[in-house]
Amino acid sequence: MWPFPPKRFSKNSLVDAGSMGIDVQGRVIAFGDFNGDQFLDALTLGSDQQTLTVYLWSHDDFIFKLSDTFTHSRKIYNVVPGDFTHSGKLDLLVMAESSTSNQLDLTLYPAMPGGGFDKSTLLSIPPSALPQPIPIDVDGDMRIDLFGMTPTSQGSSGSPFQVWQNIWNASEPHSPLFNVGDPFFKGAQCQLANPHSNAVVDFDGDCLADLFLLCDNGHGGKSYQIWVNNKSKGFSLASQGAMPAGVQTVSFADIDRDGTIDMVFATCVSVSTSTGVGTDCAINIAYNQQLPLCASGDSGVKKGVQTCRPPDDLCTADPAFKFDLSGANDAYVRLPISSLFPSGSLVVLDTTQVPQLPISLKLGDANLDGFPDMLVIIASAQDHVPKMLISVPCGVGTIGCGPGHVKRGWSVATKGTEALDAIKDARSVSFLDMDEDGTLDIMVQRTGGAGQGNIMFVQNNIYYDAFFLKAIAVLNGACGNGWCYGPNGTERYHPFGVSYSGASYKYTVLDTTGSRSAAQVGQLPQTGYHALQTPYAFFGLGRTNNYIENLFVGSTMHAPQHYINMEGVIPNSKVVILPPSQAGDPWKRELFLRPGEWIPLVTLTVVVGTALLAVIVLVLHLNEKREDEMERRRASHHINFDAL
Repeated sequence: MWPFPPKRFSKNSLVDAGSMGIDVQGRVIAFGDFNGDQFLDALTLGSDQQTLTVYLWSHDDFIFKLSDTFTHSRKIYNVVPGDFTHSGKLDLLVMAESSTSNQLDLTLYPAMPGGGFDKSTLLSIPPSALPQPIPIDVDGDMRIDLFGMTPTSQGSSGSPFQVWQNIWNASEPHSPLFNVGDPFFKGAQCQLANPHSNAVVDFDGDCLADLFLLCDNGHGGKSYQIWVNNKSKGFSLASQGAMPAGVQTVSFADIDRDGTIDMVFATCVSVSTSTGVGTDCAINIAYNQQLPLCASGDSGVKKGVQTCRPPDDLCTADPAFKFDLSGANDAYVRLPISSLFPSGSLVVLDTTQVPQLPISLKLGDANLDGFPDMLVIIASAQDHVPKMLISVPCGVGTIGCGPGHVKRGWSVATKGTEALDAIKDARSVSFLDMDEDGTLDIMVQRTGGAGQGNIMFVQNNIYYDAFFLKAIAVLNGACGNGWCYGPNGTERYHPFGVSYSGASYKYTVLDTTGSRSAAQVGQLPQTGYHALQTPYAFFGLGRTNNYIENLFVGSTMHAPQHYINMEGVIPNSKVVILPPSQAGDPWKRELFLRPGEWIPLVTLTVVVGTALLAVIVLVLHLNEKREDEMERRRASHHINFDAL
């Protein structure tokens, strides 16, 4: 007689959800919304490294279902889903081995309006050097360009950087997709590392995506460069420096929730190429030092100098931003793996793939407190076990909180993590939100033993009394009115799955104590080397009883106002932003509210409460009516002696 369906997962813990329908002897290589239904789909690569399979998420069946499969002509190194043809649907950029040893062959599988990919009309793209190119909008037209090095520019002492500028014209049947050149970067350019951690994310705080590059200095040394986006003036070199010895992959997130993007990376003295396990590894956090959030009543300007950012003006650039990786300052923290896992070592390479893949530190707010947590793989004896590190406030004895450090500490998650601890053959971990229910789940890729699959999903069913906000996408301006139409005019669809890199989000929120904080999140900053980042931005809001005060959403448009400010956004919602397709058009925004699991209980409580109040009102009404009747009868028997 209970009118609501039973819970799919009832245990308050991380729950083993199995393969969720993905049955491949290979790996998941990328995420994307391939059918534009606002649910995350998966793209897998077979064990032959040539077969690609698209799995679409079925909300009704709560499972991934096979949709399309095809085989590429050469061994695939990476796939980047993106709307390269500006049609509002995801195309597939395939990076594969070449007959020439020092380059990657690039091929585009265009999306078809009715679904699937056009396998008969592939678009050939000028090849890249071995460091994988990344998608970026360099010219501000909201179309996906590529950044990297060509085989001829690599090794150049002057201009190794090259841009594949998107010049696609759908009305021309033989239009080229890219024009390769370098009109956007002026300054001392480095040689890109292979593998690298190149990323498109905002560093100076103006809500306009900049460019981070991991460079190869030769002889095993690495450095970094940060190029700031100056819109129509191109990119200028704003910061550079040496990376610590033994640096691995660099990840990016707002670790201390101060409204700036920080660096997170591992360093190891040495790495075994046979097992992928590092020796004497440490997790390093370099905090971005720039203008803080203004206190209440502070205008942010003193003697004509900007000293902080007001809550209603977060997208103010700070040209003086900096990272100090020297290790002798309060903005740099080093956490030895031995302090977190005394008998374990960090796994930094996936040796099951050819060429070997770097394993980055995966960041995501698993407990919705507003501070990113971390997924790592720890080697103990012959086991490779996924572990979660939870960001916690600094206190006495908290790991990562030494003298002078007032940022965040870390602890190993142990409560309800049996599903993770049972895995002994992990080779990759990733955060994702299955079924778009507002919790970050975990996907673990395994080497696969007898009776075991290669893919395992772990449902995050731990209850947190906190709120979240998800920005599905800042779209790329395709189909300016929000609807796209196929060639025959009968096919109509929303351009929700465009996987646009470089969008930036900043927000302010008040917690239950009245304290205001700011946070920043980037959208799809990294796509190289099977980065497996989701095409949406997900951020926990912590405990709050208010609307989000200000949500700033930045695009890569070269317009005077490349961002908007949304006030009073409802928590536990999903936001879609449609930038103008041309100058002068308005921004469009859509807000989707998804009922949580607590809605039936709230509904039942409201109904029972209303019924109880109705009974009380009815009883009081009947009592009042009875007393009025008695009073009327007494009055009718009263004799007025004065009248006699």
